[in-house]
Amino acid sequence: MALWPRRKSFSGSHQPCLINPLFAAPLIQYFRNINHQTVAISKPENGAWVNILPPLKLEEFTELSQELDIPLDFLTDSLDIDERTRFEEDDNVKLLVFKTPTENNSFNDSDAFYITIPICIILTHNQIVTVNSFENDAIKKFLNSFQNRHPDNRKMMCLKIIEKVVQNYMEFLKEINHKRNLLEQKLYDANRNEELLQLMRIQKSLVYFVTALRSNELLLVKLERTNFLSLNEEEREYLNDLIVDNSQALEMANIYTNILSSTLDAFASIIANNQNEVLKRLSVITIVLSFPVLVASIYGMNVPIPFANSPYAFYIPVFLSMAISLVIGWFFLKKKLF
Repeated sequence: MALWPRRKSFSGSHQPCLINPLFAAPLIQYFRNINHQTVAISKPENGAWVNILPPLKLEEFTELSQELDIPLDFLTDSLDIDERTRFEEDDNVKLLVFKTPTENNSFNDSDAFYITIPICIILTHNQIVTVNSFENDAIKKFLNSFQNRHPDNRKMMCLKIIEKVVQNYMEFLKEINHKRNLLEQKLYDANRNEELLQLMRIQKSLVYFVTALRSNELLLVKLERTNFLSLNEEEREYLNDLIVDNSQALEMANIYTNILSSTLDAFASIIANNQNEVLKRLSVITIVLSFPVLVASIYGMNVPIPFANSPYAFYIPVFLSMAISLVIGWFFLKKKLF
């Protein structure tokens, strides 16, 4: 069971607090794994997991930096949504910046459904710290399985967080593909701009995913090559599995992107073809109707004309116009122009 603490307190209390997540609004969370149970604590301890959520003021970051002996820029880097993936080390404190997917809560109807945000994983001397620019499902999933983690193995905990991020990509990609199929079916039934705009939002989401997954893949490969986390043989095999899973997510994103691009191109061709068909039919109708107008114009001239004194003077131009229109219409039908 996931237990969430209250907002960070510096009163000196060191007792675990078990808080219902529905009623808590924490910004700095401290967790310990005690007897395979996730327990929220009020202050950081050795082997604890520190999770930082926005919004935080610079003073709070500064205080936390001094308390945990972490460089201040390690904590603030995740606040930049465009922060690139990377790893670095400063005074034996290691930083990993990873891109994770999340739903876009923008009110702009033209924005992507999903975006990617940075998540910072910091390995200190005694704790593991995660810094989030927004709440994300990867951290929530890791919290739900935190009781199964070994508190002393911070490197494996780091890999487990990355695993949850990759799983998030897989789930969001499946949701994207499902949305795409539904929108395509609606477009088959009726070509409307609304569905096309929705497909464009999906396309933007896939661009975010492909870019982030590529940078994540490069980061994982560098971690494997440099052994930045000082992994043992078993942990290196687990990292290799993460690289394979990330590559699979990247391949899925590329496939869905290519399918969507082909679909949009196909619908663009269909719309253009339908427009040409409408214009062609309008042109044929205009030509067919122009001859009756011509006949009526000639017989409407204020000059002597044939059959002007005939009792059938009215019916002659009418039947003549109809005959010419029928002949021209039959010609266009024969040529399959109408």
